[in-house]
Amino acid sequence: MRFVALVGVVALVAAPRVWAASAKTCDVRKFGAKGDGTTKDTAAIQKAIDTCAAHKGGGVVRLSGGTFLSGPIVLKSNITLNIAEGTTLLGSPDHADYPKKTEFRGPGYQAFVGAVNAENLTITGGGVIDGNGKSWWDEARHQKDAGLLGSENSRPRGVVFDHCKHVRIEGVTVQNAAMWQIVPYYTDDVVIRDTKVLADPHSPNTDAIDPFSSTNVVIEHVLADVGDDDVAIKSGMINSPGPDAPSKNIVIRDCTFLHGHGLSIGSELAGGAQNVLAERITFKGTDNGIRIKSNRDRGADVSHMVFRDITMEDVKTAVLISEYYPKAYPEGEVSAAPIGRLTPFFHDIEIENLKATGSKQAGVIVGLPEAPVKTIVLKNLDIQAQTGMKIAYTQATFDHVTVTAVEGEGITVSPTATVTKQ
Repeated sequence: MRFVALVGVVALVAAPRVWAASAKTCDVRKFGAKGDGTTKDTAAIQKAIDTCAAHKGGGVVRLSGGTFLSGPIVLKSNITLNIAEGTTLLGSPDHADYPKKTEFRGPGYQAFVGAVNAENLTITGGGVIDGNGKSWWDEARHQKDAGLLGSENSRPRGVVFDHCKHVRIEGVTVQNAAMWQIVPYYTDDVVIRDTKVLADPHSPNTDAIDPFSSTNVVIEHVLADVGDDDVAIKSGMINSPGPDAPSKNIVIRDCTFLHGHGLSIGSELAGGAQNVLAERITFKGTDNGIRIKSNRDRGADVSHMVFRDITMEDVKTAVLISEYYPKAYPEGEVSAAPIGRLTPFFHDIEIENLKATGSKQAGVIVGLPEAPVKTIVLKNLDIQAQTGMKIAYTQATFDHVTVTAVEGEGITVSPTATVTKQ
């Protein structure tokens, strides 16, 4: 099994955006922004964006020197949001500043920094976008403790590009969003480079980067240290009636993931995901390393994935590929179910050159009886863990795979699985 070449995607990183000579610069202070950390600068920042966007060729909206407190702002086509080093765009702590809206076909709130049906968008400058999400996290925990349903949709996301094209985020820090932090949603041609994405490791649902039904995405030289998935590739909500577009042609490379739930495909995959390349990734202390997750209520075709040159240190579960999410492995006997629109199909997956030390569990690879994991190749893996790897409802090829377990067998293969060793 060979990775399907991402024609044109890798070329994106060599094609930085060049502004036309006519591009306008709009300093938000000239539009009334104070940058004192207490005055709400929302209107001034939005006026600067709108003024630059109205100029032929667009322009650069500049925030420099201070902390600019703001409610939600909306970027427009041909805008660069330049947040200078030492400068922070800080989310308003007032929940009333975030209007309720339908977001991703469900109830939600307007994102802190958003764009809809826009193109040629850049966020850069070396500064910080801080969603100031702690009060939202506290509320989410209260909702969960109270058993309230739907709490996962009760917070604004951080930076959202909704049906956009040609997006760049480079050289900034995005942190403390109330919910998912950077989300390209039905967006094409995205580069996220030299960026830090940070949140308290105990903060709920603060995924770092979530490409959602998006295409031609490059994520490189990113440090993620968050409370949920470091990257989560998604494509359709749970029980989605459809239609849902896949996420495809995604490259993730030269990244470091610290706290968080690892590099995930899923769990919401009602549109499927194809052509994902992840290489030269370092995991330190994440809950999971490589994780592909779905279930019968949220799946589709998930295929042509390559993970290579991976290093893991003190990762709880090194490899977790499961069609039983949120469970990792089914309990007791399982029966086949009828195949439907949301049945997950995992196939053509390659994991090569992986070294993991200090794991609690080496891994799980398990499909459904009606949709086993097929054509998965593990090559040159060395995993050291407290417990081993379990494999069921899977057709796999192992080439120089070593799993050393302190307790029990290194690799346990269920009678429902076939493992061919080379």
